[in-house]
Amino acid sequence: MLQPNPFIITADYYGPEYFCDREIETKTLENNIANGRNTVLISSRRMGKSGLISHVFNRNFIQSNFKAFSIDLYPTSSLSEMILLLAKEITGRFKNRGERILEEFLGIVKSLRPGFKVDPVTGQLVFDLSLGEIVSPPDSLEELFQYLESSETPCVIAMDEFQQIAEYPEHNVLELLRTQVQKCKHTWFIFAGSDRRMMEKLFNNPSEPFYMSCSPLFLDAIDYDKYLDFSQKHFNDAGKRLEEDCFKRVYDLFEGHTWYVQRLMNELYAWTKPGEVADMPMMENALTFVIKTYARTFQEQISTYPEAQKQLLIAIAKEGNAELITSVAFCKKHAMKSPSTVQSALRVLHDKGIVSKIDNTYSITNRLLSIWLRMEY
Repeated sequence: MLQPNPFIITADYYGPEYFCDREIETKTLENNIANGRNTVLISSRRMGKSGLISHVFNRNFIQSNFKAFSIDLYPTSSLSEMILLLAKEITGRFKNRGERILEEFLGIVKSLRPGFKVDPVTGQLVFDLSLGEIVSPPDSLEELFQYLESSETPCVIAMDEFQQIAEYPEHNVLELLRTQVQKCKHTWFIFAGSDRRMMEKLFNNPSEPFYMSCSPLFLDAIDYDKYLDFSQKHFNDAGKRLEEDCFKRVYDLFEGHTWYVQRLMNELYAWTKPGEVADMPMMENALTFVIKTYARTFQEQISTYPEAQKQLLIAIAKEGNAELITSVAFCKKHAMKSPSTVQSALRVLHDKGIVSKIDNTYSITNRLLSIWLRMEY
């Protein structure tokens, strides 16, 4: 039987044996839920916050004592879309549960009754809500929360990429949501986000509705030694071997950034046959192969940027972690026109999430793109 690749790079959760470390974060999040504390979970993109939430939600304690729901707000652009996702996540649990639970839902969430339709093939009632059928989003939001609160089993809801709400055209979404959250006595929340600047603004700014309303949890890189042990164990279990300097090269290259380490480990694991050793030459070849698989995408992406933005991206990629990028010295080093040109280009790239900022250091959000730029330019 073919043994699955243990280095998971999709959003799916395959079990604790494929989940590396995060013991402290897992315990913290579980304790917050158990003790009625809402959590704001902040990390860089692809650092593993979604995986952590799935890991916690699949633990016996949560499974036995809570109803856990999770929605990803990244693709949403309005309150109606958020309600659509939440309603589908909730009603997705109704299958094979009988008519009583459906009646309970319709008795409270009256505004979404049009979403229930008869399947012409099976004759069963199915939930097929369209955006146009959400005629009063604030009322629907309140009713959905009332339904969760009516549950005999406490509920916990994770809202991933929560900062997306700040982009909604409705100007009072945060106020509406905060009002409903405050009413909850048996429903707890995890507000997760990857835009550190925006998430800290939403939860640390006294003028924002969610100010100081949640227990903060920051997700950093997995500890090197624990990640090494995890990786070598999976290689050993398959009759393979992973040299430490090979793993160290990957870990250091991506600064422990979870998804990118997983991506390279996934490739190395696939390349290494039972009885073989994953060494430095193999790792370099695997890295080159992975970069080439994304090259066409990167070329098309870069071609859409104005010259100043493209030039700045190349400069940041060459620096790796760039500081003082609006200084005269930085401009001279990378042949940029002027600090004002850099500032304008940076503002756009940062707002689009192409460039990330931690403290006073800038880096390209997509680490593979950064490596490709260094290779190409």
